[in-house]
Parts: sequence; C-alpha cells; structure tokens
Amino acid sequence: MDVEHSRAYIDQLYSNDSQKCFQAVSELKFAVIGSVREKGSIIEQGVVVRLLQILRAPDLDVLLKTEVATVLNSLAKGLPEHASALVQAGILPVLWEQLDACTGGGGGGSSSSGGVYTQMLLCCLRSIYRHGCAPPPPAWDHKLLSTLIHHGYHPPSNQECVANILAHACKTCEQQQQLVEAGGADLVACMLCSPVTRVQLPALHCLTAMCYNNERVSNVMATKSYGGKAVPDLLAGLMARDRPREMQLAAATALTFLHRAGALSADDPKIIYKTLQCLVRFCRRDREVWERVEAGNTLAYLTERSIHLQRTAAMTDHLILTMNDYLKDTTPSTPPPTPTPATHPISVSPISCRQYDNPSTWPELMLEAALKVYASLGANDEDIRQRVIKTDGLMNTIVASLSAASPPVQLAAVRCLHSLSRSVQTLRTTFQDHMVWRPLMTVLKTSTNEELVAVSSSTLCNLLLEFSPSKEHILDQGAVEFLCGLTRRPHPGLRLNAVWALMNMAFQAEHRVKMSILHHLGTDQIFRLLSDTDVHILMKTLGLLRNLLSTKAHIDQIMQNHGKEIMQAIILILEGEHCAEVKEQALCILANIADGDVAKAAIMSNEDVLKKLMNYMVIPNVKLQIAATFCISNLIWNVEEGAAERQNKLREMGVYKLLQNLMTTTDTGLFDKVKTALQQFH
Repeated sequence: MDVEHSRAYIDQLYSNDSQKCFQAVSELKFAVIGSVREKGSIIEQGVVVRLLQILRAPDLDVLLKTEVATVLNSLAKGLPEHASALVQAGILPVLWEQLDACTGGGGGGSSSSGGVYTQMLLCCLRSIYRHGCAPPPPAWDHKLLSTLIHHGYHPPSNQECVANILAHACKTCEQQQQLVEAGGADLVACMLCSPVTRVQLPALHCLTAMCYNNERVSNVMATKSYGGKAVPDLLAGLMARDRPREMQLAAATALTFLHRAGALSADDPKIIYKTLQCLVRFCRRDREVWERVEAGNTLAYLTERSIHLQRTAAMTDHLILTMNDYLKDTTPSTPPPTPTPATHPISVSPISCRQYDNPSTWPELMLEAALKVYASLGANDEDIRQRVIKTDGLMNTIVASLSAASPPVQLAAVRCLHSLSRSVQTLRTTFQDHMVWRPLMTVLKTSTNEELVAVSSSTLCNLLLEFSPSKEHILDQGAVEFLCGLTRRPHPGLRLNAVWALMNMAFQAEHRVKMSILHHLGTDQIFRLLSDTDVHILMKTLGLLRNLLSTKAHIDQIMQNHGKEIMQAIILILEGEHCAEVKEQALCILANIADGDVAKAAIMSNEDVLKKLMNYMVIPNVKLQIAATFCISNLIWNVEEGAAERQNKLREMGVYKLLQNLMTTTDTGLFDKVKTALQQFH
C-alpha cells in the first residue's frame, strides 16, 4: 500500500465529517481484508482506539458503525496476537455494550441496517472468542447472556456466531450453570433442529462445553426437547451416516459427555449401540487423521470408567488391532479439513484442542490417542489387558513414549502403563522384561508437570507391591527419599500416591527399608499426614505405620527408637473425630505393637491407652470391638514372658469381665476373638 495514501485515509478517520470518515473506514476495510501484514500494521499504529470511539459515538450513523465492525472483525480473524491486541485495547466491553444497545432498539438507522450491524458485532465477538484469547463475558452477567441468547434465535448467521461464542467462552462449572439459567439449554435444543449445518455444528460444540463434567447441567440438558424430540434423541439422529463427518463426531462427543456426567447410563442404547459404534467406526484406517485422533480420544474418555463399555469396545470391529495401526500408519489418504466455520479443524472438546494442519504432528497425535484407548480398554478386565499387552510392539512403544519430548504423549504412555500395571502377571513378567521402572523413575524425578507426576506415582504404587520384581530396582533408584519428599507437596493427589507407595514398599520389607522410610519421612511429617484433611491420606498413613510395625523384631526396634511419637500419633487418632474405619486402623496398629516382645510395655505402661481399649471393646461397632479385643489378646498371650503380670493387671482393670460379657455376641468373628482372649487367661 502507498504510504502517503495510507497516512491520508488514516488521518481522515479522525475527521468530524462523517462522509470522509466513512470513506476512510471503507478504504481501511479493503486494505486489511486478506492481508495479515496490513492487519498487524493497522493495530500497531493505534487505529483500534479510534475505531472503538466511532462505535461508541451515539450520533454517528449505523452504516458507519457497521463498516467499523467489519474492519474489527477482519482484524480479529488474523493471528492470535492480533485478537489479543484487540482485547487489550478494550474491544470486548464496547462490543457487548453495542450489542445490548441493538437489542434495546438502539444503534440508529433502519431495522435492516441495524440487523446487519448486530450481525457484524456478533461476527467480531465470535472471531475473538475462537482464538481463545478472550476471557468470558464480564462475570457472565445474566442480562448479557440473555441478550446473547436472544440473538441466537435469529437468522442462521447470528445463530452460528452465538453458538461459537458460547462454546468457546463457557469454561467453568459456574459458567455452565449460569448459561443454563439464562436459557442456553433451550437455545441449544433449538439450534440442533436447524436445517443449516453451520448452525448445528457449533451448537453441538456449545452443548459439549456446557455438559463437560457437570452432572447438574447434563441432567437438565438430557431432559430438554425441541419439536417433540428429546436432546439425546436429536444427538443420536445427528450421528446418522448421511450427516457430515464432523457432525457425526461432534454429536458422539456430546453424548459421551452426557454419559460421563451421569445423565445417560452405559447400557443406554444411544451410548452402547450408537455412540460407541460411531466412534469405533471413525477409528478405521480409511478415515482421515483428524477423524481418527478425535474419535480415539473421545472413545477413550467414553470407556474410561465403564467395564461394560470397555468389554463391548474391545469386541467391536477389531478395535485393539485398529489401535495398533495408529502406531504404524500416520499418513492419511486425504489432507485434513480446511479451516472454515462448517468444518472441524479445531476441536472445542475439553478432551483435546489441537490443529491438524501440520503433518509433522500427526504421528504424535495418533500415538497419544492409541495409548489413551489402550489405557481405557485395559482398566478393569484382565482378559482385555492380556490382549492389549500382546499387541505387537506396544510395550516398546510405551517405554519409548515415556521419554518423549511431548508431555501429552508422556502422559498417555504413563496412563497406559498404569492401566496395565493392575495385572499381577504383567508386573511379574512383561514389566520386568522391559524394565519399565527405569524410565518411570526418570519421569518422576525430572517432570514438572503435576498431572504427569500424579499418574506416574500412582503407577509406581503398583510396581512396589511385594510380588513385583521391579520393587528392588526402584528402591535402588532412591525411591524412598523421593517419595518421602512427595508427601510434602501441596497437591493432595501426590501426597496420597506417595504415602500409598510407601505403604506398599513397607509391606513385608526388610528392616533397613523400614528404617530408611522412618529416617527420610520423620515423625513430624507422619503427624502432619495424620492431621491431613483428606481421609484417604490419613488411612494410607495408618496403613504405612501398620506395615512398618510388623514382625516382632522390627516392632521392638522401631518402638525402641520411635515409641513415644508413635503412641502419641495413635492416641491422636483414637481421641479425634474420625470415622470407624480410621479408628479401626489405629487399633490394628496397637495390636501389632502388642505383638512385640518389648514393645508391649508401651501399651501396658499407659493406663489411658488401656482404658481406651476397654472402651472400644464395648462400643457398638463390631469391627472396633474385634480390633480392640485382638490387641488385648496379643498383650496377654500366655506363652510369652511376663504374660501373668499383664493378665493380672488387666483382670484388675476389669478386662476379663468385659470379655465374659462379650461371649453373648452373635457375631462369629468377634466371638472367636473373645474366646481366644479368654483362653489366654486360663
């Protein structure tokens, strides 16, 4: 563009003569349309501020404002940094303000020109939100949402814009609920019945954004209907094979989200016979890469929790072998779709959000999707796990993927490893053959990705089970110190996995391992874990103590060094406001201590603890009664040194009488424990 000419019409943008201003805006429009360089140049020159001033001017003609909105829309369609610059310049409040004025009859001019102005405002908002650089509408104001939804019932061009705006802006649970309360569910149901594909597709994306991981909204959405048909039935119809491929996939994703949120059951025909089958069909080798990746990711999410769906999917259309094709074949027969409003170049699904226009990324995308599917299929059924593990080259691929540069691929590989690690046979054979512990420990020690560390540490829990050959190798890699450090992390999931892994590590472990755990963990940290608000962490910490305090020699040595602190910890639990399951674990730890030769003294010398045991013997909870009675039985075992003195003391305290009273119990487990304890007195 001629520099002098450019300077001239930009100067005229600031003219008080509306005709000159209109001419300048028109020239600006033709300059920026189709030119990324010119878009950037105009933004850098600060012209956006003047354009927003024109929009806000109450006395200017709506035709001029429409031209300005067209220019802004063109700028927003440029690069993501162009859209970000518009947001930073304050475009969003102006657009929402103008849209509200149009709804209220403002904006000036005829109804026809006002309608075009409204359309351009919506187009501009859509272009900005599709870049993902804009925050949601301010506080998701109810009036603002109602205004937007009002325009969603208007011509298809407006509907397409509104659906896209809502689909990309709705991100949190609160926003999902507010959107439903403003009438969004009814609007989406209406749009699904539109005869226009470019309206239906963003409406499907909007529905997935509203329902993702939100049970309440999903239940509302599942009961909505339009034209006499419920939304789930409308979605099932949109999966028909005569529909555009991107629409079939989007409808399958929407139904997947409704199922995962609890609105539709796994055995609902629309899920097991339509959604699952549709997704498996799109995984075939003759489909395009973007279809196969999206279908694989969604299928993994659909089947992740339901063993019924996992078994059905594993038997459908050779899916396990099809996923193996993902690992080998990454060259599509046709190129990915061209980015247009009616196609699916970018998924707005919360599961994945990627572009497919770069062929170099296809192998990673295919690999990630396949690993996710394998992870879901093998989550619960051992037969499926064995079929998956026997897939040609899969274990080598998983091990290699653990060291991949791509965090999503690493995460998918760890998830697959975690799923397969639930098999005892696999832990004993395949995992040992491929030394999976080595790259897994590297991931744990080097990754800063919290989700990746969480899944990796969960996998490590299984590799530390006592029958796993990997256990010793992991110990040699400094796992004790690392896991003890992980218990201090703020994320509760990491703390839980760390304590769980330590608990597994301590089970039937050598004394040196137990002492190493106590040394690196420290009694102060044990107290902090026992005070954790997460009951699961509390239970695993008690399980860790129980495993540490096993085997007579180990019990005596540990209590000799840490007895005072351990007894304080147990009393803390027994006196606290905890559920019966937690207190049962504490009583079981006492029973283990009572099994030690020397450690018994820690209990016998503490009358407060003995009285607590007596109290739990008569508390109306059989599990607590059994645990307390078992502890008493260990204390008075008559073949052990000092048994007579301990029996006399407990008899004087009234324990013998309590045991006699418990002989009337109808619970066989408690009766056996009481009978055994009474026999020790004789």
